[in-house]
Amino acid sequence: MASSSEINPARPVAGVRLCALAEIADPGAKGFRFRQDGRIFAGFVVRKGELLVGYVDSCPHAGWPLATFDDRYLTRDGGHILCTGHGALFTLDGAGATSPCLGLRLTSWLIELRGEAVFTG
Repeated sequence: MASSSEINPARPVAGVRLCALAEIADPGAKGFRFRQDGRIFAGFVVRKGELLVGYVDSCPHAGWPLATFDDRYLTRDGGHILCTGHGALFTLDGAGATSPCLGLRLTSWLIELRGEAVFTG
């Protein structure tokens, strides 16, 4: 069970429609923000080919959001997730690939594809 410090009332429950799959470039990513009771939950979805994964938008090293600009989570070649705060790279499966995030992981955010739409899982 999560402690009270881990409970975020802004985190969406399962089944919330996020967007149409076509709204996420391939390769690309799309960020989402939810607000409730003065709290914010930020997450993003990465798409590359058959891969579709969600992550909490927070650097595991520093705790700040990964992207400086909306939906700009990937490197130009689409091969890595980039933390623009300090330039750390993550593989698309969320593993830290460069310092200072080597050995750390992005926090997964469960998402699912239903037909041609992306939903929280």
